[in-house]
Amino acid sequence: METLTLTTPALLFSAISLIMLAYTNRFLAYAAVIRNLHDKNLKQKDDKLIKQIKNIKQRLYLTRSMQITGITSLLCCVLTMFLIYIKQQTIAVYIFGLALILLIVSLAFLIKEIQISVKALEHHISDMENN
Repeated sequence: METLTLTTPALLFSAISLIMLAYTNRFLAYAAVIRNLHDKNLKQKDDKLIKQIKNIKQRLYLTRSMQITGITSLLCCVLTMFLIYIKQQTIAVYIFGLALILLIVSLAFLIKEIQISVKALEHHISDMENN
């Protein structure tokens, strides 16, 4: 097995940082939609709004899971670098492996969230096509 160097986990920093930026933008967009739905729901109770609220709530929780696993992956990368620095190579390899697995899980949550988002947009499109 090759030796894990400080540059290997450092390579993930930029990728994870960009992913976290995208996740944060999704979160902020959901916050705006939720505030809008809240205002609409206060003015007029509507079954469609309730369905939209349930959908956005599910997507919000997925985004939270994406963020948590992404941040934990980044923390594992930092821990890996520290372990390499203090010459704990074997533990560093396992922690880096955990970081990669967490990143995969985070991206899997993203795939699920995208599927839910597309389904929600398909409902809007079908409403427009039916009118």
